Amino acid sequence: MRDFGKGSTISRTSGTGSSASRRTVLAATAGVTAALAVPAVPARAAGSAGPDDRALRGLVSRMTLEEKVGQLFVMRVYGHSATAPDQADIDANLAEIGVRTAAELLDRYRVGGIIYFAWAHNTRDPHQIADLSNGIQRASLGLPRGLPVLISTDQEHGAVARIGRPATLFPGAMALGAGGSLRDAREAGRIGGAELRAMGIRQNYAPVADVNVDPANPVIGVRSFGAVPRDVAGLVAAQVKGYESAGIASAAKHFPGHGDTDTDSHVDFPTIGHTREEWFRLDAPPFRAAVRAGIDSIMTAHLAVPALDPSGDPATLSRPILTGVLRGELGYDGVVVTDSLGMEGVRKTYGDDRVPVLALKAGVDQLLNPPSLDVAWKAVLAAVHDGELTEARLAESVLRILRLKSRLGLFRDPYADEGSLRRTVGARKHLAVADRIAERTTTLLVNERRLLPLSRRTHRRVLVVGADPASPSGTTGPPTAVLAGALTELGFTATALSTGTAPSPEAVDRAVAAAAGRDAVVVATYNVTAASAQRTLVERLVATGVPVVAVAVRNPYDVARLPGVGAFLAAYGWTDVEVRAAARVLAGRVAPRGRLPVPVQRADDPARVLYPVGYGLTY
Repeated sequence: MRDFGKGSTISRTSGTGSSASRRTVLAATAGVTAALAVPAVPARAAGSAGPDDRALRGLVSRMTLEEKVGQLFVMRVYGHSATAPDQADIDANLAEIGVRTAAELLDRYRVGGIIYFAWAHNTRDPHQIADLSNGIQRASLGLPRGLPVLISTDQEHGAVARIGRPATLFPGAMALGAGGSLRDAREAGRIGGAELRAMGIRQNYAPVADVNVDPANPVIGVRSFGAVPRDVAGLVAAQVKGYESAGIASAAKHFPGHGDTDTDSHVDFPTIGHTREEWFRLDAPPFRAAVRAGIDSIMTAHLAVPALDPSGDPATLSRPILTGVLRGELGYDGVVVTDSLGMEGVRKTYGDDRVPVLALKAGVDQLLNPPSLDVAWKAVLAAVHDGELTEARLAESVLRILRLKSRLGLFRDPYADEGSLRRTVGARKHLAVADRIAERTTTLLVNERRLLPLSRRTHRRVLVVGADPASPSGTTGPPTAVLAGALTELGFTATALSTGTAPSPEAVDRAVAAAAGRDAVVVATYNVTAASAQRTLVERLVATGVPVVAVAVRNPYDVARLPGVGAFLAAYGWTDVEVRAAARVLAGRVAPRGRLPVPVQRADDPARVLYPVGYGLTY
């Protein structure tokens, strides 16, 4: 057995936050980030004037003010079709946007972009998605002076995926961080990007460039590549290059960094307490790397960083942060897109009519998904009429957006192709690559008495219990059933019993009873806390004397609160590709190769590291 880690504790050092565990992460990564405060880089070549720049400037000059305002917005719309959505989606559109269809949305507001969501019923299957994309483009281009639409989505893979099977799903960012392969990260971006493009989607709001410094982070976590800025930077750059090679615009997010907070900006307004020096050392490197790699767009965060802007405004609305730091100090001249303007992090201080205007004044180009498009659109229009914004300022952003559309080929050919769709989306070779990448990410942290790999001779009868969180894409899982099915295919006799993320006493009793006569129990865990009933479940199962293996299907930090298990695997996600890879590791079909991309602190003393970055066992 090999142990990839060194040491088990890191002495506590001073930090800027209130959490001892957060300070420990800062200390654990400081040694590899101290040399990263490098000078600003030149403006990205992709943002400079291209051969068609004169034509694009002419196009902007001929646009009406209303058309310029429309180009700034990226909006949701309900329905599987651009012209004939289901009645329920028509009703939702009327209630939220005041239009019936995507075609009417384009006709009324001339929006420059549309974002797809599964909950908006945009992403049923690849052929439907391609048809929707083509319908949107036909509707927009059929208007007087019609322009192609930049269609986008959040396809991070792992915990955030809007499009599911039969499209290829890859392990999420932290899993790729555990694999540590720049080639795998780039390949995941290339293949994922090619499949998006085949469905008519040209902008993906990925990769996440946040460095997950705080283990208690409720919104980033496994969406981050890890806790070491240098490693995160390398993987971010690799993914940017992968998407670029597929003809997809990527978006590094969430600038200036959302990794060191225990507050979710969807529901509240976080503050990052880093000093300016800490920000440049910890948060900036992945964004610098993205700029160097030619990133097409950068997404803002709805949080305050007083060291960068003492006003306390959200970064999304901060000129010192977006124009001063991002454009000035980091040398970025590409498209800046807000995170969703419906999030509470940006709505806490200012009204929905002020937010889009202040964002544009700060240096934003694209305004994503305002709660009321009509309020936001009219507010920007009024700001120009009142002199708060100039039409020249709007034209600056519109030109950036049109340059991006031109680079992506949208003026030349905006449509999804049926032949490419059939050849590309969910191709057998793509699925095989995803499986191989996933196998290189699974991380073994505990293996008492060499319990793993499980032997079909001594541990044939396996009970799989635990959490079954909802599928990120709506097309995978439940994890316990997938895990049991995969073990059965590998020659075990495995049955599944879902006990949930908060198992009741009755569910725990059922699991304990079901463990009787089994050779091993596998427990899928999901964000185990000090008060979690999942701990009770595991403790009761361990007390039966049956060997217990825990598989963390989200945060690897679960291991610190489950000291009694015989073995512990971190899968970093609960989509099928990650869970099935964990099953192959359990069965010994492949050896565990992942290494922790984040440190895990002790539950009883968060100032001490239980498992450091780079730790991982194998067999």
